[in-house]
Amino acid sequence: MSDDETPIFAAARQANEVLHGDAPALPRPETPRIITIANQKGGVGKTTSTVNLAAALALGGLGVLVIDMDPQGNASTALGVDHREGTPSSYELLMWEASIEDLMQKSPHAERLYCIPATIDLAGSEIELVGLPHRERRLAEVLHPDDLRLLGIDYVFLDCPPSLGLLTVNAMVAASEVLIPIQCEYYALEGVGQLLRNVELIQQHLNTELEISTIMLTMYDGRTKLAEQVAGEVRNHFGDTVLRTVIPRSVKVSEAPGFGMTILQYDAGSRGALAYLDAAREINGRGVTSRGASDRGPDDRGASSPGGDTTTDELVGIPAPGMSADETRPEESR
Repeated sequence: MSDDETPIFAAARQANEVLHGDAPALPRPETPRIITIANQKGGVGKTTSTVNLAAALALGGLGVLVIDMDPQGNASTALGVDHREGTPSSYELLMWEASIEDLMQKSPHAERLYCIPATIDLAGSEIELVGLPHRERRLAEVLHPDDLRLLGIDYVFLDCPPSLGLLTVNAMVAASEVLIPIQCEYYALEGVGQLLRNVELIQQHLNTELEISTIMLTMYDGRTKLAEQVAGEVRNHFGDTVLRTVIPRSVKVSEAPGFGMTILQYDAGSRGALAYLDAAREINGRGVTSRGASDRGPDDRGASSPGGDTTTDELVGIPAPGMSADETRPEESR
């Protein structure tokens, strides 16, 4: 920042440099990071955070893939990709009918930003998954860090629906990290306790490498004492897991998806855009504390029978099916 620049002007200039590819590239993680964005409470900025963090990292020169696991397809809309009925989507990925390379679409918002969209087909997938083998591992079986690296992907963000069904369980079993957005409002911690218990169950029985790497405060309104109190409580409880960067409440951030954009395309100089750029840099600088996802062996995610796991029954309340002999993954059928 030069002597005659205000902090706000300097931040806006840096955002403009990122948007036009003039900023220094972000360092690549040693292995692709697979991050599930989850919160069982709706309206906390989950999908908004997914697409804006993804865009910020991609504008920093990293390869980023968003897999939309929410049948509403809001992440797909914000990233400007086709998700009309009949479009190849995350449904085909879960059903092992197509590979990641076949399904990912390039977003128009950044050179290395991709999305596997969600379509209406995903709405009934949880019922279909009940009768399939490896029902809680469908995504994990096709989401391999080595393959992602070959595709030039450094980050995968899994955007989950606001419920704990088989779609969210699949995302957590496939991921190495969970990012939890928490809004700075009265009911901020509502449902977080149950989410933490569910993550612990998955850690114990389905994915021993899963960790809650990041908690991000969203919808922060600095004009209210309540926001400050909620932020303080969250930081006192979760410590360094909470990002230093907070995402402000912003009309611009809310408007952007309606135009098929992230906030970085809609208004790169806004407070929301600057906050997501800072949050993305902070996340990228953190890395993870556990061993890399690519170091995991086939048993590192926890033992499971081919048909399902009793933990899945406990989480989503469904019976386990049997295994069919002719089930093949996309790469095995080629």
